[in-house]
Amino acid sequence: MDRIEEAVRILKHDGLVVYPTDTIYGLGADAFSDEAILKVYEAKRRPISEPISVAVCDIEMVHGIARIDTRASSFMERFFPGPVTMVVPARNCLPEILTGGTGLIGIRFPAHPLALRLIESLDSPITATSANIHGARDPASPDECHVKHDLLLDGGRLPGTASTVVDLVNGRIVRPGALVEEVAEFISADTGAVR
Repeated sequence: MDRIEEAVRILKHDGLVVYPTDTIYGLGADAFSDEAILKVYEAKRRPISEPISVAVCDIEMVHGIARIDTRASSFMERFFPGPVTMVVPARNCLPEILTGGTGLIGIRFPAHPLALRLIESLDSPITATSANIHGARDPASPDECHVKHDLLLDGGRLPGTASTVVDLVNGRIVRPGALVEEVAEFISADTGAVR
């Protein structure tokens, strides 16, 4: 069994997998399993009120979990796949715990072959939160991933700058990170778009 198959088996049984992205290491769990998501909060010691983003492997998967308007479509055309997280209205199929009760979901489409293979093989979104204790430094290498997990997919040293998180509903940057200037430019140029 190769590492991806093993990782998928773990995810299907509500386990946790550390995986590389185009920014930092993420902590992956089945995004449709309340039990697995709770394990992510516990492993990170993250307050349950704080939403957790999800990672996808294609645009079709985005449409399955979120309501996409013209602004979000334009954003995805320009930035997906890439080191950005877009926050958009969640569909009811996603567990409410992921949205922190906001009705919004952060979506990542990482430009990293291992992450994409993992999500594609599972054929379902996974959580896309950093593989660290809440508030600790973002992990750029396997030895910096200090959260409890069942398997780690080693992608070597990663860039280390977290994704820029952009709330496309309210047109604002929630967390600056990779490509922040380009994202800010997109938001200011897009203020006249249909919401």
